[in-house]
Amino acid sequence: MSGEKIYEGVFAVHKPQGITSAEVIRNLQTHFNPSDTFKPWLETEQIRRKRESDRQRKRRRTQRLDVKIGHGGTLDPLATGVLVTGIGKGTKHLNDFLGCTKSYETVVLFGAETDTYDRLGKVVRRGPYEHITRDAVEKALEKFRGKIMQRPPIFSALKVKGKPLYEYAREGKVPPVEIKERPVEVKDLRIVEWYEPGTHEYQWPEEEAAGEEKAVAEKLLEKDDELPIATSAEGAEKSDVQDASATKRKTPPPQSPEATTAPKEEGTADVQGDSAPTAKKQKVSEGDSVPVQSEESSGAPQEAEKSTISEDKDAAPKAQPAAVKIVMTVTSGFYVRSLAHDLGKAVGSCALMSSLIRTRQAHFELDSDKVLEYKDLEAGEEVWGPKVQRFLDEWEKKREAEESSDPINASP
Repeated sequence: MSGEKIYEGVFAVHKPQGITSAEVIRNLQTHFNPSDTFKPWLETEQIRRKRESDRQRKRRRTQRLDVKIGHGGTLDPLATGVLVTGIGKGTKHLNDFLGCTKSYETVVLFGAETDTYDRLGKVVRRGPYEHITRDAVEKALEKFRGKIMQRPPIFSALKVKGKPLYEYAREGKVPPVEIKERPVEVKDLRIVEWYEPGTHEYQWPEEEAAGEEKAVAEKLLEKDDELPIATSAEGAEKSDVQDASATKRKTPPPQSPEATTAPKEEGTADVQGDSAPTAKKQKVSEGDSVPVQSEESSGAPQEAEKSTISEDKDAAPKAQPAAVKIVMTVTSGFYVRSLAHDLGKAVGSCALMSSLIRTRQAHFELDSDKVLEYKDLEAGEEVWGPKVQRFLDEWEKKREAEESSDPINASP
């Protein structure tokens, strides 16, 4: 063995957009395996394996000798930012990062929703958006702060009867059980930038769901429409204001001249059915002045909803929808895509997650001096080597300090 230092521990990589977290790990191995930095680790591992029993060797999934690398918390291909990575014995600490708080920056685009709740999916429904204002979104965000119940998206990695939810969606099948809400906590949630229509480049996906895939997505969304948004995890409602999300979204029926000229009460929206006696007022959040259809309506309005996407293709182009950039700090298990989806419901429309950046996980922050830039790998070991060595040295010192002060409860 070379006698040089064995580098192990935990550090963070700046994951780029367009690749999976698993691809990041494989690329790290491609560069780390032949490197001088991790040569001592590989030599030590080779010696250790020679001492293994036959039973231990057979249990090993592969006999190939690679630098042992893992990550602590998956980022979707759309997302960029902090990906916590473990090397060697550092992989044993990755579970510590699954339960820590994380900070994100996301852009929510209104007016459409997809089967994945983000811009990489297929459009399954569109909704009115001309009425959405910054004030309305600010008001809606109030109910998402604190300890709330959140429902994972259908394309999440959660499993139902041993099968990931996204496989049900891709196969056009409805999951055999209801997707349950889970308690999460939103410690910070703020708007940092508001994009008025026509002032940004965020766009809806061009591809639309069709056939059985669309039918299943619509069925799931109809069920979702009937459910409350972000109820308190402690069982108490944060607000007594009933917003447009409490009403099932339907395409409004054509209004009569009398209806269009009748005065409206401030802070209310007209909810009309197919017949005059069913007309009534419903209080909504500030800024939600668009008419919505009551669940009690039947016939023509429901058919109109089903054909919303195809009708929009032939309709005159509408103004570009508004978008909003939001920053947040949340606990483990929180889905930013679900927040975007639910925020659209809360303002009486649809919405999707257009971009996502993880800016922090535990003490790892998205700073060029604190994370390994992914592009550094292609620059060669003379660039990434000193950085990774410094990060792992810092991790080792941090762990030693924590264990000496509190050996039982040392945390990430």
